[in-house]
Amino acid sequence: MIREQAFGRLALRWLKFNAVGAIGIGVQLIVLTALRSGFGIGYLWATALAVESAVIHNYLWHERFTWRDRETESSLARFVKFNLTTGMFSIGGNLLLMRVLVGAFGMNYLVANLVTIATCSVVNFVVSDRVVFGEIRPGGWVRGCQLRKAHSSLRPG
Repeated sequence: MIREQAFGRLALRWLKFNAVGAIGIGVQLIVLTALRSGFGIGYLWATALAVESAVIHNYLWHERFTWRDRETESSLARFVKFNLTTGMFSIGGNLLLMRVLVGAFGMNYLVANLVTIATCSVVNFVVSDRVVFGEIRPGGWVRGCQLRKAHSSLRPG
């Protein structure tokens, strides 16, 4: 019963993560297209800037939607952690895969970008769930802080 509940919570969080990510893909592709086609910026620089735009967008939504039930530290600290983990993995993974797919194989940069996004998403979910927003522990504890209840404060652990 407890495992089923935990799986249900994880599945719901995964769906929320992907909903936010789907909108983030739109943000990333719009920024990439504007920078590449509109301003003529090289595909690697345009990719890095587009990914960071999506990372910022995704963090804001994950903070308020996907992991809103977890509060372990300040929002600024989580944002920095998000950028240093999933953000850097996304930028590094996107640049590496874009270099291979576009640079070596001649794939269209937008199609290649979709492939790189899908490749990075599973790792980003795990890192976000376990590192950035903390892992729920037995008894409702999240790394030294009790889960946030509606209109209640956190108790230090």
